[in-house]
Amino acid sequence: DKHFLFVSGDPNLIVGGMEDDWPQNRGIFINKDETFLVWINEEDQLRIISMRKGGDVKAVFSLLMKGLNTIEAYLKKQGKEFKKSDKLGYITSCPSNLGTGMRASVHMDLPNLKKKLGSDGLKSHCKEMKLQARGTRGESGGDTGVTYDISNRHRLGYTEVELVQTMIDGVNKLYEEDQAAAKEEK
Repeated sequence: DKHFLFVSGDPNLIVGGMEDDWPQNRGIFINKDETFLVWINEEDQLRIISMRKGGDVKAVFSLLMKGLNTIEAYLKKQGKEFKKSDKLGYITSCPSNLGTGMRASVHMDLPNLKKKLGSDGLKSHCKEMKLQARGTRGESGGDTGVTYDISNRHRLGYTEVELVQTMIDGVNKLYEEDQAAAKEEK
């Protein structure tokens, strides 16, 4: 239920050959507070996740930066570094994560907007706002009721700060629109 573990059976991962050795050579490192995770060899070779309950995005971003800096310092001591292209950004096996690779997201309930727009309409509305709405079980997980994972849609051509700000502004707007839709119902 915590969504820490990899999910086998994703058709996109299977077609790309990323499940050929499932589950060997994969791992998850989790801090004791369960707020910082490092996934090894799932969709990307390395996925670094910072999270917490509530709305303190600044604290989540600060923890992420602290973790990234710690990992980069360790790699540097080993004479290694993350692969990065001046043109494309960080190199990963997932093309949608080219660029910064930053996907900032919030889980939020949008019952009134979903009722007003429908699931496809809500997702289309988010797309217009440079956001992506998906179920809480990931890209291939589909809708899971009225709770959506709302994130920045783009990765390439923007800074990490711009991407986080896009997500914050969008989430605030969606919240206001969901509240307005509730009032329209009455």
